[in-house]
Amino acid sequence: MNQLKRSADEQKGSRAAGEPIRAFRRQGLASLTLAAGIGAAVLAAAPGEAHADNSYTAKVYTDSLKVRSQAGPDTPVVGSLRSGDVVTVTDELLGWLKVENASASGWVAGYYLKRQDGSAASAVVTTSSSAPGRSSKTASSAPSGGGAVSTGGNALVTANSVIIRGGPGRNHELLGSANRNDAVTVLDKQDGWARIQTSYGAYGWISTKYLQGGGQATVKAAVQQQKAVHVSTAAAQSPKASTSSIQSGSLQGKLIVLDPGHGGNDPGTIGTTYGLVEQELNLKTALYVRDYLVSRGARVEMTRTDNGQRPSLAARAQLAPSLGADAFVSIHYNSALNGSANGTLVCFYSESKDLGLARAIEAPLKGGTGIRNNGLAFGNFKVIRENSVPAVLLEMGFLSNAADEATISSSDYQRSAAKAIADGLQLYFSN
Repeated sequence: MNQLKRSADEQKGSRAAGEPIRAFRRQGLASLTLAAGIGAAVLAAAPGEAHADNSYTAKVYTDSLKVRSQAGPDTPVVGSLRSGDVVTVTDELLGWLKVENASASGWVAGYYLKRQDGSAASAVVTTSSSAPGRSSKTASSAPSGGGAVSTGGNALVTANSVIIRGGPGRNHELLGSANRNDAVTVLDKQDGWARIQTSYGAYGWISTKYLQGGGQATVKAAVQQQKAVHVSTAAAQSPKASTSSIQSGSLQGKLIVLDPGHGGNDPGTIGTTYGLVEQELNLKTALYVRDYLVSRGARVEMTRTDNGQRPSLAARAQLAPSLGADAFVSIHYNSALNGSANGTLVCFYSESKDLGLARAIEAPLKGGTGIRNNGLAFGNFKVIRENSVPAVLLEMGFLSNAADEATISSSDYQRSAAKAIADGLQLYFSN
């Protein structure tokens, strides 16, 4: 999702009843967008000077975590950690954490770690901005323009992918990402950071280095907001399809692309109560959906088939059109700053292309998966925004909600959720 899914892939959006969409991706980098954009912003730069006084311990929450020589996805692997390993965190750079224990020392993707007290393992470590070896490319690539940003005004995101945090500083949780030319409203400014809200309701904090105000920002914000309001209103006012029509549809010969969100060094969100990892749940649910669809005569392609894979958002969006697919479904689990937010959500981008598919899939979710259904919402996610076939992004429950996470942990829920998705696709092809 939101909550922003958000992407690290994905700039994702989600909403509890009666609440605006908020920034999501508390422990994962996403996309609200969806999805995977942050990876492009992470450069293999040398670390700053760590201040040991601010180090802390954290636990690994993935089966196998690569330890790298430097911060960045393409740097040499120097070791590995396993689920449950405890490490000392001494430094941070763009979402990567420098860790050490008796068996390994190096840099790891920070979203696979949680502090010993259960909170997110984002950095509280202060690093020197003038540390020897700091990549000049990293410094020069940071766009300027913060001076043109004013509270109450509009601004454009000027970098390809910018980290959104839960507060004004690098010591706050990673919520997700925003993409170049996203128009935002600046709600507040503090110490070089801006609290922003997107046209579709997601919010969080961004460094003002990556924002530019001015007339172009005002025009783009108006256009994007108008589209968001128009599409969401259309969804709310449109009648929902009846599940009684499911059996009249046929999946025989239909080609469906399933996209289990996140993967690789982007785990998505991590459950706050039981430590469930979103990328693993996304894949598990998608595999159940695949089995249901194939049993009903459909052909299925998947953007990834194991948790070591992390296709780019562009590759995910392009797969369905390149194959001539009939529909695209991206599967995610959600997170919110408010632990009471719960339920499923069906997100779509295009009213003409995607809304029919969104309505069809949302209808069976009302039938009872054990989790509340929050209906439909506009979602400005790359994997559906830049997809030319009917496409939706699903949020199948909140890992930040203890009750949702407990239900989601059951294989029974995985299967019932997958069946509802398959039923929705069959319903879509009944017309």
